[in-house]
Amino acid sequence: MKSTTLILLLILAVLSLTNCTKDDKAKPKLNENSYSSGSKMTPAQQVEYGKYLVSVNGCHDCHSPKVGDHVPDPTRLLSGFPSSEKLAPIADRNVLKDYVLFNMDLTASTGPWGTSFAANLTTDETGLGSWTFKQFEKALREGKFKGMDNSRMLLPPMPWQNFANFSNKDLEAIWAYLQSLPPVKNVVPAPIPPAI
Repeated sequence: MKSTTLILLLILAVLSLTNCTKDDKAKPKLNENSYSSGSKMTPAQQVEYGKYLVSVNGCHDCHSPKVGDHVPDPTRLLSGFPSSEKLAPIADRNVLKDYVLFNMDLTASTGPWGTSFAANLTTDETGLGSWTFKQFEKALREGKFKGMDNSRMLLPPMPWQNFANFSNKDLEAIWAYLQSLPPVKNVVPAPIPPAI
C-alpha cells in the first residue's frame, strides 16, 4: 500500500513538472540573462522586453488612467492624465507643506512644486508622436521636458533620476514598446504653478 502511494505521488510529480515545463516553453521568460550585452534582439523581443521594463518600473502607476480595482485602463494605456478629468479643489493648502496629494488614479499630483500631470506616452501627436528617440533619451537621462535642451526640468513625481542609468539597450527597448502602443488622443494640461 505504501509503495503504491509512493509510486502514484512520483507519477503525479513527474506529470506536474512536465506540464510546468510545457507552459514555461510556451511563454518566453524575461530576466537579466535573456538579453545579454552581446545578444541581438529581434524587434518583437525588443518590444516585449520594453513592455517588461515599463511594467516593473511602475510606469503605469502614474501614466495610465485606472479602471475597476485600480488597474490600468487597457484602452488608455500610458495616455497620461485624462484631459476630460477635473481635479477637486484642495480645501486646506497648508497640508501641502507636509504632504503630496495624488488624484484617485495617480495621474496628477500636487506638492510644493504646484500640480503636475502625467504625460501621454502613446504615439499620438498629443503624446510622443512627434518625438525622436534622442528626445526621449534626453528626457529620461537628463530630466529635460520634451527632451529639449533649453526646456524646464521634469516635475515631481517623475523619477527620471532612477531611469538616468538605464543601459542604451533598455532605453531602446522601452522606446520600441512605447512606439508599439496604439495612439490615444489626450492633451495633458500644463502644470499649475504653486499657489502663493
